[in-house]
Amino acid sequence: VSERGRRRREGEQRPRRERIGIGFRIGIGFRMPNKSKKEKEPNKPGKSPKSSGKDGGDNAEEVQQQPTANKRPSNSVPPQTQLNKIKYSGGPQIVKKERRQSSSRFNLAKNRELQKLPALKDAQSHEREELFVQKLRQCCVLFDFVSDPLSDLKYKEVKRAGLNEMVEYITHNRDVITEAIYPEAVIMFSINLFRTLPPSSNPTGAEFDPEEDEPTLEAAWPHLQLVYEFFLRFLECADFQPNVAKKYVDQKFVMSLLELFDSEDPRERDFLKTILHRIYGKFLGLRAYIRRQINNIFYRFIYETEHHNGIAELLEILGSIINGFALPLKEEHKMFLIRVLLPLHKVKSLSVYHPQLAYCVVQFLEKDSSLTEPVIVGLLKFWPKTHSPKEVMFLNELEEILDVIEPSEFVKVMEPLFRQLAKCVSSPHFQVAERALYYWNNEYIMSLISDNAARILPIMFPALYKNSKSHWNKTIHGLIYNALKLFMEMNQKLFDDCTQQYKAEKQKEKFKLKEREEIWQKIEHLAQHNPQFNTYVEPPAASSVLSMETETPTAEGVSAEDIQLLKKAVETEAVQETLLNTVDGYERRQENGDDRKNRSPMLE
Repeated sequence: VSERGRRRREGEQRPRRERIGIGFRIGIGFRMPNKSKKEKEPNKPGKSPKSSGKDGGDNAEEVQQQPTANKRPSNSVPPQTQLNKIKYSGGPQIVKKERRQSSSRFNLAKNRELQKLPALKDAQSHEREELFVQKLRQCCVLFDFVSDPLSDLKYKEVKRAGLNEMVEYITHNRDVITEAIYPEAVIMFSINLFRTLPPSSNPTGAEFDPEEDEPTLEAAWPHLQLVYEFFLRFLECADFQPNVAKKYVDQKFVMSLLELFDSEDPRERDFLKTILHRIYGKFLGLRAYIRRQINNIFYRFIYETEHHNGIAELLEILGSIINGFALPLKEEHKMFLIRVLLPLHKVKSLSVYHPQLAYCVVQFLEKDSSLTEPVIVGLLKFWPKTHSPKEVMFLNELEEILDVIEPSEFVKVMEPLFRQLAKCVSSPHFQVAERALYYWNNEYIMSLISDNAARILPIMFPALYKNSKSHWNKTIHGLIYNALKLFMEMNQKLFDDCTQQYKAEKQKEKFKLKEREEIWQKIEHLAQHNPQFNTYVEPPAASSVLSMETETPTAEGVSAEDIQLLKKAVETEAVQETLLNTVDGYERRQENGDDRKNRSPMLE
């Protein structure tokens, strides 16, 4: 019995996930709540990863952006992915189920008997480099954590202690990363981490619920965690020289690193996110390649598989990268927005990575406001038709875009935009209608609406007025009354004009409906006076059926009654089609004022 079902039967409260991450490492932290553009105040910018040398050409991009005028520094960091759950002390005790674990396919070493080496701090200074290399090579030995987790416990502890010692050694000592260490460190990292990932065991796409479905954890994590920690400290060390390391940290290494982002273990993806960000900041020659390969992962995800575990983490890295793009934006970056970020909205598992995706889109618009129109048009193109939770996500993102939109760009998109908002206000799903009506609580959006009320109010008024009386949810009534009140205070004369126009349209609709009913009654009356009326209504005589039988022999097993019913059905269908064609023609002539000319013989 699943843990989810057990919780629901026992009435226990579902624990929520705690949003934590590595913001303290790469300047990626929480989003601030939405504020109006007038309320926004500059905050301190996030730290930028160190970069060796000046960027030129394709390298003229910093990993983090310096604060600029009229932008939103409060959102200068991408939103975090979810990792852990908050533990509640109160309430009924939840029996913790055993976490699902799997192991990737490692090539286990045949000789796994490790000898404990002397401590680095106790060795002579001229012997430390050789001892450091020996420890790195010793940590290349792989162990089994799944089929026999209790095997080689002594040697597993030797490797764990060695990794811990090397992490402390490079963290607290200077001049310890010599040229001989670079290839050994990269080889050790590659042997331990680059492997075939296990098949996915979680539901994919929209079926995956990060708050309910436990991630599948890597069984070998006790060693993998220390390997990741060592390599991260290795990259961040003050002695690290990218010019020396670039011989070993090459395109093949980056490609293998990107393949690991599909790991189901969120702890591993969290380390990978930080390490890839460090590599992007330090290895200028790899920046274009990294962006291109991330694009390829997105293309495959959108158009082929629709399943990848690391989309949120990759978007989080890109959010930080986009923040540092130099102006004016290159055509390559604009194409990335239109061809990659916008189509990512149509994938069914959007909820898993939407906060990071929305952040990337807003960063582009803060860089270049001329991209606002294609972005909003693209969002309207991919707007969900039948998936209400996804529609709420689109409304959230749209409000973030409107928070940074320029008034000149707003004028270009306001009509299609508010036509879609009118549909959302009319939605029978109260959360969609509620989220759309919350736009009227945003001061900056209301200032934009006020400046263009003459074009916006006629679009929104019918939906607001109709649902103020007909919507089933009382909360929506209150929000609609608030919106109508704001419109009324904005421009009383325009509001009265829209009211009169709406009532006139309603009267016109009633008149057209009544006229149509009268025409149908007239058609029915004329049809009843047609000499052939009884021929179509009454069933055919028995003689006709007998003559039909003689002319066309019946198939074996088909009775005369079946043939009679078939003939009646065919004749009835023909009459209905004739009447429909006649009515359509008659209505068109009524509209043209020519109801006497060329009258159909059927009407005569």
